[in-house]
Amino acid sequence: MKQTEEDPQKTAVAGKRALKSFLLLSLWIMASASLFAQTKKKTTDPKNWKLGVALYTFNPFPFPEQLAKADSAGLKFVEGYTFGRAGAELKDSLIMNLSPAGIEKLKRQVKDKGLLMESIYLVGGKTVDKWAREFELAKKLNVKYVTAEPPINLWDSVDSLAGVYGMKVALHNHWKGTSAYWHPDSVLAALKNHPNFRVCADIGHWPKSGINPVEGLKKLEDHLIALHLKDIAAYNDPKLKDVPVGTGVIDFPAVFKELKRQNFNGHIIIERDAQDKPSNLPSVIQTVKYYNAQLGLTPVK
Repeated sequence: MKQTEEDPQKTAVAGKRALKSFLLLSLWIMASASLFAQTKKKTTDPKNWKLGVALYTFNPFPFPEQLAKADSAGLKFVEGYTFGRAGAELKDSLIMNLSPAGIEKLKRQVKDKGLLMESIYLVGGKTVDKWAREFELAKKLNVKYVTAEPPINLWDSVDSLAGVYGMKVALHNHWKGTSAYWHPDSVLAALKNHPNFRVCADIGHWPKSGINPVEGLKKLEDHLIALHLKDIAAYNDPKLKDVPVGTGVIDFPAVFKELKRQNFNGHIIIERDAQDKPSNLPSVIQTVKYYNAQLGLTPVK
């Protein structure tokens, strides 16, 4: 009888011990998960960033020569643009007007140079049909995302097209007065309810509108899949042309630090708008060297 009377007490004690063990185990799991997440964020490796060049940097030249210059700079990735000239072999047609056979020749030229074109800038237009045509081109080129500035009234349509063609739209920014995306807040507005929209931040254009690139990147955290890498000589002057990376006002060590903090793992695309003579190739090579030095990297090629 005595043993029976003690059972409820033993059961209660055992239950408390089990509950305590469960709570301790739960806390340990949560702490471990948090530590793992922090560790993962701290181990971002810039070697995984995809450094490339926007072929628009070499826009005075046709497509094959643009590829040759990108290759000479020791780069692996290139970003095309649909209003570029395809070259003599393709009757110097605009890329957006190429036939399926012409697109295949374009792809072969990229492959023959050992390059990868995983993105292309779409000029788009004011109608859904024009956007659909360029998405079709991007699909045939096997790009992973398109860089673009779709008009506000076509946000829903362009987002839907991106879903149909299985790629993301990286929203690009020009400066205040020329682009709906000049401010990070306006980019966030475009991202809302558009699941196929992401961001290609042009950090060289932000200062023209008085925006610090590091602050812009912070606002767009978790949405960045690419950057256009360029520099500028001063803030708040929309008339300025860009300058070689590392020679202007942008704090690139702080930019790279912020990308590491965000665990960024996308494309970093060097771009020049200004045109040096005889070409922008020397400044691109200079940028590659600067980039590698800042991040402690050795050239891939």
